[in-house]
Parts: sequence; structure tokens; C-alpha cells
Amino acid sequence: MTDDLAIDVSGLRKRYGDLWAVDGVDLQVSRGECFALLGPNGAGKTTTTEILEGYRRRDSGEVRVLGTDPAYANPLWKSRIGIVLQSDRDLGDLTVEESVRHFAGYYPQPRKPDEVIEWVGLAEKRSAKNATLSGGQRRRLDVALGIIGRPELLFLDEPTTGFDPEARRGFWDLIKALKAEGTTIMLTTHYLEEAEHLAERVAVISAGRVLACGDPDTLGGRQRGTARVSWLEAGEVRVVDTPHPTEVVLEASARLGGDVPELSVTRPTLEQVYLQLVGPEAAE
Repeated sequence: MTDDLAIDVSGLRKRYGDLWAVDGVDLQVSRGECFALLGPNGAGKTTTTEILEGYRRRDSGEVRVLGTDPAYANPLWKSRIGIVLQSDRDLGDLTVEESVRHFAGYYPQPRKPDEVIEWVGLAEKRSAKNATLSGGQRRRLDVALGIIGRPELLFLDEPTTGFDPEARRGFWDLIKALKAEGTTIMLTTHYLEEAEHLAERVAVISAGRVLACGDPDTLGGRQRGTARVSWLEAGEVRVVDTPHPTEVVLEASARLGGDVPELSVTRPTLEQVYLQLVGPEAAE
């Protein structure tokens, strides 16, 4: 484990009966990085993150999180991480403000509860009972409880489930602000646009194994995939699928005197690359 790594995983394995839920996973996440873990349901994402969080014991492999084996972590280590679980916490009888202030008491140097409530967009709901919140508002509260302790490392498990598009983009701004403070973020999400927007690197996991890992622009050879070039010429839309789009553009430019009307060059989307990796059946 080097000082610049927040997470260092080698050969991680976890079995349930005859099923290897995690089967030889290797991962490294740098400090200050936003890292997204993508995969279909049952791929091993939740089991992997629960092992990293110290909730679940592994069968084999080496794991270091913030320099510590989470299987033997003490309360001080736990105070350095934040967790936003996939399911809601059972705090229905408390108000938003009571919940945030209560969790703030668990940490040695928490953020100010009022600032956190404002930050996650729940200022108008601070006096509302949690049981009365909508699904999206409950997720915002979960995020508030995950960041109140000023974590060095934040685990986000499907954090924007139930968010409308506007709320999701507001959450993205929050994540960017946390990254600017130096927070390391481990994100699992089914929204590929979210991973592409937030993460410096992504890993695709299926059947307990990492299929590909890299930055979103180059994952799975995306930058080398067939590109679609389209433009307007002689009143007609021309479309060419090619692994060498620059050559096509230069040829069209020379033929048309430099200006290529309505030129568009598109590479395979992250979703297309993801589906190629996991297969359409696994992605369902």
C-alpha cells in the first residue's frame, strides 16, 4: 500500500455456497479520485464494496483501505470513511435535522449540520419527519449522513436512485465539490452517464471478475472503435462508419474546399462498450 492509494485490492475472493460472488478482483483507487464500479445486478459490486467498508469478511485476497485491512479496522478508521448505502436507514421517527445532528455526534470533526442540510438540498425539509420524505429526498438524507463526518473516503452505492434529472445534476455538483476538497469517492451506479460525468476511471465487473478498467473515454478500446462520420454534401447527408475518421474528414474537407457542412464524428458510447463487455443478457 503506497501513500497515494486509498484502496488497494489484490486477488479478492468471496464465495456463497458454490457461487463465487467475487472471483479474483484486483483494484487500485488513488487518493482524491472518483472511481466508478459498473456491472449488472449480481455482478459482485455490492459484495466487493461491503468488504472494502468492513461489513463483510472475504475468503481470500489482500485488501487495504486507507492503509488498513478493513476486516480488522478500529473505530478511528471507521470515522475516516463515509457510506451511502443502497437502502434507506430506518430513521422514520426523526426529523431531517435531528438525524443529521445525531450522526454528527459520531465523528471527531464533523461538518456543521446546517451546512450539510443546505448542501444536499433539504433546507426546506429540515423539520419534516423522515417518514414523510419522498424517495429522492430520502436519498439526499442518506448522502447527508454519509458526508457529515468529513470522510477521507466516501462509498456511494446507487446514490441517485429516485432522483429526477435536475436533482441528479445537483448531486453531481456536490460530488465535484467533495472531490475538490480531496475526498476519494467509490461510486457504484447503473447510470452510465453519471459514471462518465463524475469518474476519472471506471471498472466493469461481471460474474465476480473485472472485465475492463480505465478512464471512460478509453474503456474497452472505446477510442479505437469504429466511428461514424456524417456531413452534408450536394444536398444529401453522407454517413461513413470507419476506424479512421480523421482520414474521412480530411478527404471531405479537400473535396469541399475546407468547410464540411454539418460535420459530426461520434465514437461508440460508454453504454455500447459496457454492453459489449457484459453481454446483453447480463445487462438485463
